[in-house]
Amino acid sequence: MAIALSHSRAAADRPAGVGRRRGAVGSRAGALVVLVLVGLSLLTGAARADVGEKIIERCTHGQSISGFSQQAYRRALQELPTEVEEYSDCANLIRRAQLAAAGGRGGSGAGAPLVATPLTNSERRALGRVPKTGAAPLRVGGKLVAPGVVHANVASALSSLPDPLLALLAFLLACTLALGGREIGRRVRAYRSD
Repeated sequence: MAIALSHSRAAADRPAGVGRRRGAVGSRAGALVVLVLVGLSLLTGAARADVGEKIIERCTHGQSISGFSQQAYRRALQELPTEVEEYSDCANLIRRAQLAAAGGRGGSGAGAPLVATPLTNSERRALGRVPKTGAAPLRVGGKLVAPGVVHANVASALSSLPDPLLALLAFLLACTLALGGREIGRRVRAYRSD
C-alpha cells in the first residue's frame, strides 16, 4: 500500500501532460508498428496470390515455369482461365512442371519437347486391324448406339449457344415475323379491295 501511495504522489507532483504525452507517444508508436505489420502481411499475401498468375503468364509466353513450389503450381492450376486451358497446353505443362518439382518424371515446363515413341510391330498390326469406318451399332444400356451418329436435341443445342448469339437470333426472328405480318396484311388488304 505504501508503494501505491508513493506512485500516486509522484504522479500528482509531476507537471500536467507529462505522463499522458509519454503514453500518447507510446500508443502512436504501437499503432505505427501495427500498421507496418498489417501492410507487410498484405504485401506477402499479394505476392503469394500473384505466383499463380506469374506461372500462367510465363507459360502462355513460352517461358520456363520450373522452380516453383507445389503450392504455387496448384494455385496456378486453380486460377487457369478457361481460354488458356482450352487453347493452349499450359495445363499439361504446369502439371509436368509440378511432377518434376515433386521429383517425379516430367518435363521441365514450357519449352520441353515431347519425344514421340515409335510404334512396335505388334502395335502397327493392331492399328491395321482397326476398322476405318462402318462399325456396327452396339447396344449400350438397353439403347442401340451407332458410332458417328449424334442425336441432337434442339433444346440442348439452343442452350449451348452463347447469349449474344441467342439475342441476335431472337432479334432476327422478331424482324422476320414483323415483315411477314406486314406482308400478310398487305395481301389481305389487296384481296379485299379487288
